[in-house]
Amino acid sequence: MPADLAVIGLGHDGLPLAQAAVAAGFRTVGYDPDPRRLAEPAAGRTPADVRRMVTGGFRTVTDPTELGRVRTAALCVPTPLDPGGDPDLTALADAARTLAARLRPHTTVLLESTVRPGTTETFLRPLLETGSGLRAGRDFHLAYSPGRVDPGSRTHDYTNTPKVIGGLTPACTEAAAAFYGRLTDKVVRARGPREAETVKLLETTFRLVNTALVNEMAVLCHDLDVDLWDAIRCAETKPYGFLAFRPGPGFGGHGTPPDPGTLLPPGRTPGTDPGPGLRLTGLAREINNRMPGYVTKRCAALLNEHGKSARGARVLLLGITYKPDIADVQGSPATEIAHRLTELGATVTYHDPYIPEWHLHGNPVPRADALYEATADADLTVLLQHHHTYDLQGLAAKAQLLLDTRGATPAGAAHRL
Repeated sequence: MPADLAVIGLGHDGLPLAQAAVAAGFRTVGYDPDPRRLAEPAAGRTPADVRRMVTGGFRTVTDPTELGRVRTAALCVPTPLDPGGDPDLTALADAARTLAARLRPHTTVLLESTVRPGTTETFLRPLLETGSGLRAGRDFHLAYSPGRVDPGSRTHDYTNTPKVIGGLTPACTEAAAAFYGRLTDKVVRARGPREAETVKLLETTFRLVNTALVNEMAVLCHDLDVDLWDAIRCAETKPYGFLAFRPGPGFGGHGTPPDPGTLLPPGRTPGTDPGPGLRLTGLAREINNRMPGYVTKRCAALLNEHGKSARGARVLLLGITYKPDIADVQGSPATEIAHRLTELGATVTYHDPYIPEWHLHGNPVPRADALYEATADADLTVLLQHHHTYDLQGLAAKAQLLLDTRGATPAGAAHRL
């Protein structure tokens, strides 16, 4: 049976979209050419919400001919940053060519992957038009909508999060709005794809820069013997002009903006005519990238202050995901921190209720099954992620030394970042 929607890429953005579409009554298929990546959703070995999707008629397919039988196709493939800080569009190009060969007139094509401004028009559009022989804006609709997913959130879901849309033409925008309007309470129309793409850039840069600010403040306040966490608690009582961010061991997850040097045309550098570049973004990235090293130094210093050396020390890492209460380690600073501690000669173990296995450079990291016993046995316990299942007061009482990088333990119960 033909489907209403094909979601190409069932990752960070694609799976929530598919879930929302199934809940709204859309006949939905998820496409991926690699059957290994579809095995778990198809077999129902994913969380309960995905199992409900399968019960509701959701199908995963590897046959690209299915893409030619849908009314709407959403490209949600990963676009990780390459070594140069620019989104890697390899998966997007492959998906676009696959879709283009089967694209039918009047189909609505949506891009949700994180890309630099201009990608929808200058990269995706030519691939679709060349491969299909159809013209965007005339024969099929094309629009960009930035993914806005807050994994693990108990307050923000797909329905109550406004959806931004920027179409190639007004008709493209309205076609996209008609689709997303059945999934979310509010649709926000941007002037075009570039503006919608810039929304994602602005949102991720906002998070990056403000995280860098409090991370830098954390280093300064430690040197000044100032309780930054208490200062933030007081500052967030201001009813205007302040939004509380909190420091941490690094910057992880899916929302890392491109390097500012990749956003402008060749030959032009940020800060030159016709306008300012994102020099602040580059500096913020540098500050956040220094945090895993800073956390490692604090670990070594704490051990030294208590008469122990990092070499041979038993260090337990609590919570290795990039965000609390989710099973996602993409970009998590835990990897670099564990690597640095190992280089110092420490014996590293970990505990995370969401990650049953963890590998560091191909080698398995021992997992602590008996949490309280492992905490008591470790020379140093480091809270990297505050999962709500953790009894931090109880863990603090058991730990010989506890470094809290999230400011989540009761005051005076641990050393804070």
